[in-house]
Amino acid sequence: MAELSAEEKITLSDLRAEKGREALSDAINNFNAGMYKTSVNRSYYAVLHSTRSLLILKGIDPSRHDGVKTMLGLHFIRTNLLPKEMIEIFKELTVLRTDVDYGDMEFIGKDEAEKALHRAKRFVEIAEGLRKEMIKELLKV
Repeated sequence: MAELSAEEKITLSDLRAEKGREALSDAINNFNAGMYKTSVNRSYYAVLHSTRSLLILKGIDPSRHDGVKTMLGLHFIRTNLLPKEMIEIFKELTVLRTDVDYGDMEFIGKDEAEKALHRAKRFVEIAEGLRKEMIKELLKV
C-alpha cells in the first residue's frame, strides 16, 4: 500500500469506524428481534471494523481477518495502547462468528448473544477513545 497522508488515514479511519458503529447497531437490532446468530455475526464485524479503523491510522491495512487480529496484538496490545482484554474479545467473537456462520448445528442462545453484544459494545467504545487520541496526534504533525 502506498504511503497515505494523515488526512487520508483519518478519512479511512472515519469510514471504518462508521462501519463498526453500523454493525454494532445491526447487532443490537438483531438481538432485540431474537436473531441471536445474526447478532453475534454483527457483533464480530463491529469489532473487526473498529480494529481496522485503528490500524489504518498507523498505515496498517491487513487484507485478512487473521491479519487484523495479529496486527491488533502487535501494535496495540503489546504496546499497552489497549488493554489485553481487547484481544480476548476479538478472539472470542471470532470463534463465535465462525461457529454461527459455518457450523451446521450451532445454537446460540440469548445469554451468549447478549454477552457477545456487551463485549462488542465495550470494544467499540474503548477503540473509539483511542482512535480520537490517535487522530489528535496525527493532526499535530
